[in-house]
Amino acid sequence: MAIPRPNAVAAILLSSAMAAALSACFAQGNTSSVTSNDSRIKVAMLQPPRSGLTPLSDDAFKLSRWKTAETLVVLDALGDAQPSLSTAWKQLDGRNWRFELRAGVKFHDGTPLTAEQVAASLTAAANAKPKPRILDGVQLGVRTDGGNAVVVTTQTDDPLVPQRLSSPQLSILAASAYKPGGVVSPINAGTGPYVLVSADGTSSATLNRFADYWGEKAASSGVDVQYVPDGTARAAALRTGTADVVEAIPVGQVAQIKADLIHEVPMPRTNTLYLNTKAGPFADPSVRAAARASVERATIVERVYEGRADIAEGLLGPALPWAAKERQNTSYIEALKKRAEAAPANGLRIKLGTFTDRAELPEVAVQLEQQLEAAGFIVEQEVREYQHIEADALAGKFDAFILSRATVLDSGDPVAYMFSDFSCKGSFNISQFCDTEVDAALSKAAAIPAGPERRAAIASAEALILAKDAAVPLLHERVIQGESARIRNVERDPRERALITSKTGIAG
Repeated sequence: MAIPRPNAVAAILLSSAMAAALSACFAQGNTSSVTSNDSRIKVAMLQPPRSGLTPLSDDAFKLSRWKTAETLVVLDALGDAQPSLSTAWKQLDGRNWRFELRAGVKFHDGTPLTAEQVAASLTAAANAKPKPRILDGVQLGVRTDGGNAVVVTTQTDDPLVPQRLSSPQLSILAASAYKPGGVVSPINAGTGPYVLVSADGTSSATLNRFADYWGEKAASSGVDVQYVPDGTARAAALRTGTADVVEAIPVGQVAQIKADLIHEVPMPRTNTLYLNTKAGPFADPSVRAAARASVERATIVERVYEGRADIAEGLLGPALPWAAKERQNTSYIEALKKRAEAAPANGLRIKLGTFTDRAELPEVAVQLEQQLEAAGFIVEQEVREYQHIEADALAGKFDAFILSRATVLDSGDPVAYMFSDFSCKGSFNISQFCDTEVDAALSKAAAIPAGPERRAAIASAEALILAKDAAVPLLHERVIQGESARIRNVERDPRERALITSKTGIAG
């Protein structure tokens, strides 16, 4: 029998100790009044709350993933709005939208959902300082329209109002949630199938089934959440059955876990090589083409991500299921044929930057350096923490920069990302890219309502950006979600808005 190496023994003992400690935490955290034989869902989450679970921050996505707070609309897989607390909506004109409200909805504190409270909840978000991210640059007004509808008004024409209202940061809460001093507490104040009954700071949260939920009642009696930032501990919790649902299993831990407990979910996040189109060697389109031609994406995916990522065909990955189909259109293919021909690098010196905050990126940089040098470039690498390198990247001080970038923001739409990164006035334009044809394509896409025509326009803009080699998409990331053998119907959501639903429950 093989004898484990000392460091392997230490790792096993450490993970076992972590699992035991986490098991004790789950047992202590279940302070609800349910009977001891009730089957509750145990969830180990990656990050603790940063803002006391206020829905006006990114903590809102936890409330959404626990199905305790709800929005007027939700998004389907294509990013189109579907009914939730609102059953129907209509655009009255470019700046006004009317939303009809679902009848018979109760907040967790027993008060009814009314037009007045919906308006008050959205107004509180619009007036918050800082605003929820989804409302950056948006002036939003809300008024009641009879007893069962609200009218949402924007300062400028906005075809994406329904998509904006799907953001968990615009969850509708009871009046009791809004405390003096601008504090918003979601405890006992949402409308979902689970009521948040307690939250222990950055340690845990407890949710119970809400008997008066307007929709399908929760299959489980409750949810017990522990925040477990350590990846080894999260993996141990899944492996030992301490947790039923585990967020973000590290790639390095996957081999120690049974394959049927692991589920890979494509993320709307692309690792991209941005090329400086304004100054230095990559100001020449033919040199950018040489860099693009040198990249071996499959090698990066296999060596850095152990095959647990998707090779990029464009800026938008499989988390947006419509994108691949749009790339088959003749116009898209013809646009890419206009790329410049690659020129020999002939010893051109380039400065390649990235950051340490995402563990894989320095390894990606090593692989890219080898590939670029094989094509004739001479590469100087610079790797720092993100907070110390972002300003230089945005100022164009690198010839090339590797970035892991979210391609859809809270509205579920990639136009904002493309404007930010690839328009002449883009606020995150690392490529220093400015092209009037691309700007026109982005403006056209932004003005079209959500749906097939908008998606086609987005694809056209992507093709133009890629045709200029302003950026070389490398791969699309996946998140590895763990689910125990006894759990059923856990949501696997690329946007990370859903996790536990009414259908999620314990087998048997």
